[in-house]
Amino acid sequence: MIRLAEKKDLNTIQDIFNKAKIFMRNDGNMHQWNGNYPSDEILLNDISNNNLYVCYSEDLIYAVFYFYIGVDETYNYIEGSWPNNEEYGTIHRIASNGLRRGVFEEVLSFAKIKISNIRIDTHEDNKFMREKLEKNNFKYCGIIYINDGSPRRAYQYIVEE
Repeated sequence: MIRLAEKKDLNTIQDIFNKAKIFMRNDGNMHQWNGNYPSDEILLNDISNNNLYVCYSEDLIYAVFYFYIGVDETYNYIEGSWPNNEEYGTIHRIASNGLRRGVFEEVLSFAKIKISNIRIDTHEDNKFMREKLEKNNFKYCGIIYINDGSPRRAYQYIVEE
């Protein structure tokens, strides 16, 4: 099940991100989510704006993700092109504790109910996420640049009518 994250979930959420960082490093992704990213400040802001969600079963939170419908400023410039310029939802900062399979598909199903265009980006070194995106019919659209200027591979999914 999926619900909005709450402030009381912050320690569990940070634990999930720490486990995801270990997974990424072990998978050869040494440059994404370095240091204390995402910080408590970023996550609390996401929570207060109702953009941070958790996946849970009974009382156990096993995954977290950001979801927002509207313009994401980092997607305004792309070296490539988007399939359309219709309203879209954005998934960011998706992470799990590694104890449950199918988390990405669960998040995608949630997002598809909300909107028919979904955008996401990932680091070049994040082979695991790139494979998930391709397996789930996301179209590679080009390169975008996040706030610190580093490049990310950008993708879009269009729900079939």
